[in-house]
Amino acid sequence: MERFRIAGEARLDGAVEVAGAKNSVLKLMAAALLAEGTTTLRQVPGILDVTFMAQLLDTLGCSVKVDPDGQLATISVPADVKHQCDYDLVRKLRASISVLGPLLARCGQAEVALPGGDNIGSRGLNMHVAGLEAMGAKVHIEHGFVIAEAPQGLHGAEVWLDFPSVGATETIMMASVLAKGTTIIENAAREPEIQDIAAMLVEMGAQIDGAGSSRIEITGVDGLLHPVDHTVVADRIVSGSWAFAAAITKGDVTVSNGHAEHLELPLDKLHKAGAEITVLNPGFRVRMHDRPKPVDVVTLPYPGFATDLQAFVIAMNALSDGAAMVTENLFEGRFTFAQELTRLGAQIQTDGHHAVVRGVPRLSGAPVVASDIRAGAALVLAGLAAEGETLVSAAHHVHRGYTDFAGNLRRLGADVVVEPDDAEMYWN
Repeated sequence: MERFRIAGEARLDGAVEVAGAKNSVLKLMAAALLAEGTTTLRQVPGILDVTFMAQLLDTLGCSVKVDPDGQLATISVPADVKHQCDYDLVRKLRASISVLGPLLARCGQAEVALPGGDNIGSRGLNMHVAGLEAMGAKVHIEHGFVIAEAPQGLHGAEVWLDFPSVGATETIMMASVLAKGTTIIENAAREPEIQDIAAMLVEMGAQIDGAGSSRIEITGVDGLLHPVDHTVVADRIVSGSWAFAAAITKGDVTVSNGHAEHLELPLDKLHKAGAEITVLNPGFRVRMHDRPKPVDVVTLPYPGFATDLQAFVIAMNALSDGAAMVTENLFEGRFTFAQELTRLGAQIQTDGHHAVVRGVPRLSGAPVVASDIRAGAALVLAGLAAEGETLVSAAHHVHRGYTDFAGNLRRLGADVVVEPDDAEMYWN
């Protein structure tokens, strides 16, 4: 167990470079299963989840080498790939379900333990299963495993998603690249990470049109795909986190590798809160001179306001000059963060999908616990703006999604360290 120890009343100033997207690289690693040989990924973030995914692929017979300093991962995939995933690894990593589609396409069968991950609410697999079944697979859950079989191979189908699920879109897209015929995904997710995965699959020899729109068309190809050398798209959620970090600390932060076009709505909200936004090539700069103005936010699928940035806008509103409402439409468990933030003196009332945040002039340091990746990072940033010292336990959540978070904060002028934690506080 580790925790962050944060000295308050800090102002962040300087530049930070963002690595590749967590929500892309893990799926790209899974997509490498579709090609025999060695696939190379560049701009790979040095995060815990990449380590977990590498270990998972190793159990399937691959040889994965990750170089955190060089931001490089090489995935050597054998001719014969195993199709069963180990529970002890899968329970650590919700993104492990992303191997389901590639394994089914490659092996004609897949057994993947029901995944674990963040405590942010239910994220069922119904749409994944329905899409695979439409393509001819037989899918059932047995002894905690999702078991999918398509001994005669998959065939093209028209799949309508009830909700633009990122995970379901990825699973169906990766499964269909080797299917017979054409698969159409309607109401598909539109995130930049979907576009990045599709781009790499096309480089590998797949035929995909429409990625980034609500209608994706995939024409299956004969045989396996081929390995490639691919650079992962920059992480828009980490970029957005640093943007809000500037606002929360009344700082001046340049995100040197971020894509402003992937954050149009969050940056607009920051501008309305009083931040000065400068778009660079590449990257962007966020400067906040005064106490932020409150901003209402509703989380929605991309290009709406990302649920992964919800905790940061709540933290900013907690320090604002007024009141705002934040509505969470995707994951009901996200407001666990708000309860922890009140321990720092924030005034937040939650009711179902809504949180009313009344800004206070200052927060005060206290011990808190992270419930997920973004909650942990947002609590650290709130601690920077608080008086006194803040301790954020369950630091492993943050390590799963941010490369050297404490180190980057120190380079921006903060006093933050990661230290061993006494697990006893989790039960008090």
